[in-house]
Amino acid sequence: MTPERRDLALATKGFMPADEGDALRAAAIDAAGAVPEAPMLEVGSYCGRSTVWLGDAAEQTGRVLFALDHHRGSDENQAGWEYHDAEVVDTRIGKMDTLPFFRSSIHDAGLEDTVVALIGRSPVVASAWTTPLAFLFIDGGHGVEPARLDYEGWTPHIAVGGTLAIHDVFPHPDDGGRPPYEQIFLPALESGRFELISATGSLRILRRLS
Repeated sequence: MTPERRDLALATKGFMPADEGDALRAAAIDAAGAVPEAPMLEVGSYCGRSTVWLGDAAEQTGRVLFALDHHRGSDENQAGWEYHDAEVVDTRIGKMDTLPFFRSSIHDAGLEDTVVALIGRSPVVASAWTTPLAFLFIDGGHGVEPARLDYEGWTPHIAVGGTLAIHDVFPHPDDGGRPPYEQIFLPALESGRFELISATGSLRILRRLS
């Protein structure tokens, strides 16, 4: 990853620290080596911060990265919540719209030939998805129901030997919200279908076993 592209990722709106972004990219590259030809998919792209790291990995390995988001913001992004950013609100309709910011990030990173934006609700797209994935990154809605639906809808599509990455996993309640830990990370391990490979900050990398 060039220093310029990495700097662009770090300058993009979002909440992924540099060490987690670097670990995410490395895991995606490893996943491409383990599962030939299969694409990558990100659930929850926001303004494209993590997408730049993943898009770089996809470009380096000759893969396609599908970046899925409805671009209306998660519950924690709405007005009155801690992570609300008024700059991404479409004043015409009074709703968040992060898609223009996302498109600018992907354009500026030179990744438009590698990253394919999917605009829609995660459960709707998952219900129609049929392609095995080499790499799945879940960083969508952090409420109980959105996290559960992301786990149920998307993890079955990870190819054996492929990788599941989960962001904002906090085993200790004082550190952050619980749904990614309780609704995605723990069920994945308890299912016996995944094993933990690494942890960097709140990022967890798991491999699909069966």
